[in-house]
Amino acid sequence: MLRILGKASSINVRKVLWTCAELQLPYEREDWGSGFRATDAPEFLALNPNAMVPVVVDGDFVLWESNAICSYLASQYPRDELLPMAPRERARVEQWMGWQATELNNAWRYVFMARVRHSPAHTDESAIAAGEREWARQMGILEAQLEKTGAYVAGARFSLADVVVGLSVQRWFMTPMQRPGLPAVAAYYERLSQRPGYLQHGRNGLP
Repeated sequence: MLRILGKASSINVRKVLWTCAELQLPYEREDWGSGFRATDAPEFLALNPNAMVPVVVDGDFVLWESNAICSYLASQYPRDELLPMAPRERARVEQWMGWQATELNNAWRYVFMARVRHSPAHTDESAIAAGEREWARQMGILEAQLEKTGAYVAGARFSLADVVVGLSVQRWFMTPMQRPGLPAVAAYYERLSQRPGYLQHGRNGLP
């Protein structure tokens, strides 16, 4: 059976758990990370030298990096709508997955650590303000895309792009700060919330 190493409150672990829910894929999850088994333990580092969750073990195959894991699962246990086989459709999904991992994540990281985690290393008010502006700018890009598609990030159909972006959208709405009105994003949040996997692993109150 597929093993998922990582605590269930981790946003990147939740991407993988939601993907498994969409695929109706059974798994066993093991708690690793802050508050649980340490990821700098030798047995974990042997699986992921970055000491980060999640890691999946599928038979003799080991993989880390959450977006890569989601792509692997959707390919290994295929449902074409999650990760299309047609090159252009697949590239569009992967484009938005890459945007989430680089541009969007980098935009919200400092603000989230300051406003939600109350990290003593993230108290620079000018950096917080700059982070909020950049986060809003990136969410404006998402707003424009959703206005264009009228449904999901990569087009008319739900895909893996929505799994990875949807977890970040949850953080947008749960972080205490001033945010611009983005009606397409708000409607998208409600659309995702009709999916049981998102209610369990995304819109579940976990930070």
